[in-house]
Amino acid sequence: MSEHKGQKTGVLVMSYGTPESMDDVEAYYTHIRRGNAPTPELLAELKGRYEAVAGGVFPLRENTNGQVAGLQDKLEQLAPGRFVCYQGLKHAKPYIEVGAQEMAKDGITQAVGIVLAPHFSTMSVGSYIKRAEEKAKELGIAMTFVKQYHMHPKLLQALTGRVVDGLGRLAAAAGGEENVKVLFSAHSLPEKIRELGDPYEQQLLETSAAVAKAANVKDWQFTWQSAGRTREPWLGPDILETLPVLAEEGVKAVLVAPVGFVSDHLEVLYDLDIEAQAVSKQLGLALDRIAMLNRDPLYMETLAESVIEALNCQGKE
Repeated sequence: MSEHKGQKTGVLVMSYGTPESMDDVEAYYTHIRRGNAPTPELLAELKGRYEAVAGGVFPLRENTNGQVAGLQDKLEQLAPGRFVCYQGLKHAKPYIEVGAQEMAKDGITQAVGIVLAPHFSTMSVGSYIKRAEEKAKELGIAMTFVKQYHMHPKLLQALTGRVVDGLGRLAAAAGGEENVKVLFSAHSLPEKIRELGDPYEQQLLETSAAVAKAANVKDWQFTWQSAGRTREPWLGPDILETLPVLAEEGVKAVLVAPVGFVSDHLEVLYDLDIEAQAVSKQLGLALDRIAMLNRDPLYMETLAESVIEALNCQGKE
């Protein structure tokens, strides 16, 4: 698998990060805003969202912890004693750099980095990799990365099963599965990524088309969600703009498949389950969404197989 036989390989599992408690929300939001503290109004709004979805933030943090533990278990099954996972978060503790330091402290000299996001963008996954790469170089860790896994067969299988289940749930409200509109969605990014030739949008469409085909979905489209509040334009239309258009077209039921996300967190539990659901009720639309991947065994296998493949490729270079 590599020239360092017998030595454990580190796996730096990276994700966006979530505060550990309500007391940490301000520091978290300030980090996202590149050191600029939010206004009292913005802070109150974000805290209100966390309160609305779970009465606090702890369940959201547990999702990521569970995925890291699930990946460790799966790697142990596939390659006993070979890998050890570390967590590195973009905007919360433990930060990406701290995860790399923990690896170095444990004597790790070779590692694989993977982000809990299947689709690559220079502005998302690329920024995680840049931070991890810089710290690993400083610490003398030889590091390779999984850049994307959006077409991994087991990821597609897991998502397809969820879409099929969702269609079954909504069929009664729509007078049959054929009357359900499927909306695939992902986190919006600034429009300028199109000028950069960024693959993010195309990869999301590839995943959506593959899942739609496997689930035998004829009526689907892609929409965006959770755009940031900046002056620059973000990719659209947003789902809150898409839903009224669908209602006007006579659509009665919508199944949202947020394929750009892999766990239950704020962009799903608030932006979809509360905001989009409220708009749908006003429009007389029946709206449901697919269950998130979280620790689904197929997703854990996707991650583990992607890590092992990346290491094998590094060994052949």
